Amino acid sequence: MADAASRLKGLLEQLLGTPVPVRVRAWDGSLAGPPGAPVLVVRNRRALRRLLWKPGELGLARAWVAGDLDVEGDLYAALDALAGLIWDRGEDARTLGQALREPEVRAAVRGLFRLAGPGLPPAPPREEARRRGHLHTRRTDRRAISHHYDVGNDFYEIVLGPSMVYSCAYWETPEGGDLETAQRDKLELVARKLALRPGQRLLDVGCGWGSMAIHAAREHGVSVVGITLSQEQAAYARKRVADEGLTDRVEIRVQDYRDVRDGPFDAISSIGMAEHVGAERYLAYAQDLYALLRPGGRLLNHQIARRPRRDESSYHVDEFIDAYVFPDGELAPLGTTVTQLERAGFEVRDVESIREHYGLTLRQWVANLEADWPRAMRLAGPGRARVWRLYMAASALAFEQNNIGVNQVLAVRTPDGPGDSGSSGMPLRARMWK
Repeated sequence: MADAASRLKGLLEQLLGTPVPVRVRAWDGSLAGPPGAPVLVVRNRRALRRLLWKPGELGLARAWVAGDLDVEGDLYAALDALAGLIWDRGEDARTLGQALREPEVRAAVRGLFRLAGPGLPPAPPREEARRRGHLHTRRTDRRAISHHYDVGNDFYEIVLGPSMVYSCAYWETPEGGDLETAQRDKLELVARKLALRPGQRLLDVGCGWGSMAIHAAREHGVSVVGITLSQEQAAYARKRVADEGLTDRVEIRVQDYRDVRDGPFDAISSIGMAEHVGAERYLAYAQDLYALLRPGGRLLNHQIARRPRRDESSYHVDEFIDAYVFPDGELAPLGTTVTQLERAGFEVRDVESIREHYGLTLRQWVANLEADWPRAMRLAGPGRARVWRLYMAASALAFEQNNIGVNQVLAVRTPDGPGDSGSSGMPLRARMWK
């Protein structure tokens, strides 16, 4: 079909009611759109069938993961240009049903179906998670964690670098710098906020590949129990602990936080784990951690937050993230998290937003992935590598544009027995860890 790009661009603009902000390169080699704009590559008609049979973000995600859609040039520029059409249409955007009542929209949809050609869309890419059972049971949480983290330790080494820290780093300047230094500074920031001292016990919930546990034991002399639901992470972390000569001070377990019974601990770190807990279980999560702390013990909860909506009942999880990245993950506004921690009995003593730091971190991870792209595709498969590249690049923009944030919340289990003074044990001048 001659000049498919012009036809596709025109039909999309008729459907969306706004100019398409990128150039479109179609399967016939034709090109249409504003000169100098990022190029969206539609490799085949199958991409259109995916979008028409599953309109919205999930259809786009399936086409991207399968390789039916691609971007030429700067991925960040393309995502930024497309954000207004995909993610930023707002709470008042018209629904598909409303749009289809408009004659010009119905005509555009018919034209797109003709352009897509006959046939049903192919099955979703195999990288797509299938939801089974109730949310946030021990079994479904293990399955969700395995989907995300058991991709292969060699793949994560490419993305994360030697630190193997899969959470926001802590940078000195807006220009970034050395990722390993920034990750070490983040681990040290957490340790200082928790006031770790030799002889104490630390519980690291969602310990990942063991970086926080090793740092706390090596640099601060504490005994650490690190727990994860990922078998691959645990095996990797145990080897790192042994290589550091810390097996007498660090124990790595494959264990759900709900099953930890050997408290009390002097401190608990939960870094990038609480996003997996879910809104319905969050209060119970906070209560479980509260019960595992000794009176006077501290919790450092490092967690991504979304912006609150005018109507919270209308909030839906991100379809791409839920299907391909973090199955069953849920983000909550910062105020909701603080409220739940307080309801569980904690006294919240400090909240630090480090949103800009995550944008810098994600850009470093994307650069690492792109620098070793052929090997990453061999290790994780092309579809999975494409998932991670899109998710991390889009997330970097989301943090930079203040669509989501990340916060460290320091909370204390204040003494609550008979005759206790209620002292938090915190210094009078806040943020002495600086």
